[in-house]
Amino acid sequence: MAGKKGLKKRVWSDDEKRTICAQTLTEGVSVAQVARRYSMNANLIFKWLKDPRFAPVEGGVSTADAVVESIFLPIEIDAPPLESADPARDMRDPPCCVSAQRVDITLSDGR
Repeated sequence: MAGKKGLKKRVWSDDEKRTICAQTLTEGVSVAQVARRYSMNANLIFKWLKDPRFAPVEGGVSTADAVVESIFLPIEIDAPPLESADPARDMRDPPCCVSAQRVDITLSDGR
């Protein structure tokens, strides 16, 4: 599919992207209104808003920090004690690692 005849692809600098994204935080202004101001598709602004480099900082927490916080989840590992037929062997040759065939994850809703 070819582009429109006579129109060149526009290239936005990082500063322009940040400025456009910051305008979406204004009370009563929608992303569609900002897109119309710049004669662009609103989907492009939504794409920029998902990118931590261009997303505006609101409430003191940057989008990049929010993404990092949402990636890591706390887990608890309940491993049964290793059993050995010879208790003296445990003292001489402690196991270096635990091997698991299956990992059970219980979510907060019980699943």
